[in-house]
Amino acid sequence: MTQTAEKTDLAQIGVVGLAVMGSNLARNFARNGNTVAVYNRSPEKTRALISEHGDEGAFIPSETVEDFVASLERPRKAIIMVQAGAATDAVINLLTEAMDEGDIIIDGGNALFTDTIRREKEVAAKGRHFVGAGISGGEEGALNGPSIMPGGPAESWETLGPILESIAAEVDGTPCVTHIGPDGAGHFVKMVHNGIEYADMQVIGEAYQLLRYGAGMEPAEIAEVFREWNAGDLDSYLIEITAEVLAQKDPETGAPLVDVIVDAAGQKGTGRWTAINGLELGVPITGIAESVFARALSSATAQRAAAQEGQLPSGTITELNVNKAEFVEDVRRALYAAKLIAYSQGFDEIKAGSDEFGWNVDPRDLATIWRGGCIIRAKFLDRIREAYDNNADLPALILDPYFKGELENLIDPWRRVVVAATQLGLPVPVFASSLSYYDSLRAERLPAALIQGQRDFFGAHTFKRVDREGTFHIEWSGDRSLTEM
Repeated sequence: MTQTAEKTDLAQIGVVGLAVMGSNLARNFARNGNTVAVYNRSPEKTRALISEHGDEGAFIPSETVEDFVASLERPRKAIIMVQAGAATDAVINLLTEAMDEGDIIIDGGNALFTDTIRREKEVAAKGRHFVGAGISGGEEGALNGPSIMPGGPAESWETLGPILESIAAEVDGTPCVTHIGPDGAGHFVKMVHNGIEYADMQVIGEAYQLLRYGAGMEPAEIAEVFREWNAGDLDSYLIEITAEVLAQKDPETGAPLVDVIVDAAGQKGTGRWTAINGLELGVPITGIAESVFARALSSATAQRAAAQEGQLPSGTITELNVNKAEFVEDVRRALYAAKLIAYSQGFDEIKAGSDEFGWNVDPRDLATIWRGGCIIRAKFLDRIREAYDNNADLPALILDPYFKGELENLIDPWRRVVVAATQLGLPVPVFASSLSYYDSLRAERLPAALIQGQRDFFGAHTFKRVDREGTFHIEWSGDRSLTEM
């Protein structure tokens, strides 16, 4: 028998939008002792939720926004789980008009953080509170415990905190949710979280490609390798599910599932936003950006087909001439190194965004709440938290003494893997760009000095000197004398 609360009861939380994510989130709230108001523009979805899952807790279904708002206790709290963009703005407008001063509207979708900043200002001007909350973990996380990254006013967090903690994943007794910062901070952090996810997935794919076509291993064998890796330093959700995907047979043909999936990766925008924002902030998130480009290139199917039909020259392709077990271990270590770079670059972007917008985001909070529920949860997040505990002003995550020690053991295998991939003609954009980033950080001199000279030559953009203060220009079209500007 389904259980619905009486209309005389009031709900602690409401969910608008009952597609899979919204429905699962509503069920999660109900399972954890909250009375949940539910509303969907199409009443059929509301009825389906109550019919199929109404016995999981107390629900108050409504078929109008007015009834939905009336069923919420004050201050009213409603989470929007609808398509990002115009649909979100439309629901916000409806709720803002129906709610009262002090009520809280939460956007739980993947919104662009600048939209969240705008919406927070607009809603605040009408006396309501607006919270942009990043929610990670996919459909399973929404139902069983996600990682949640709410922004918005601190006053809203005081009201929302306990109810969000009731549904979040837990690690070592700590809920994977905390207040990130004002206005768009929550959605910004979720955006970068997804950017790290892009890089992590791409470099795992590159590792698979090397084992498959470099070492000549079959998917089932590689699946066992990933299972072994998941028991060590690489212990993470993405490594775990990679083993599952590689071990899966196609139910129709019996072939490895990975061989019947079209090799064109989709994307919904958060990785692209992360790359764009990295450029805007001037933060070199090279591994993340390359992972976005790799997805775009994989989907350029017509261009790829033309290149293959035109038989672009490959040059000399060298067969792998190393011990297979040693090569597998090299790939493992290179994968660990590239993953560390992805997280380090992501935290750099978050720090830059926090400084730019005055959010005061604490990286220790992120390392804590990303340990469970989210897609990029990984064993070494505990080490990341310790790194920022030891030095809150760490210039880069990989400069922490622990991670420097790890990289000392990873760098040679990493170099060997990039060289091997090049000789094999296998693309490894994240492995290679992350290594170049690492070498750029440690280089005493970069070719930027020459670039500054070029810029001064064609555009009189000036340059600085290593031997004294000031800004200078060479009279290139004249006597080539030095002028101090």
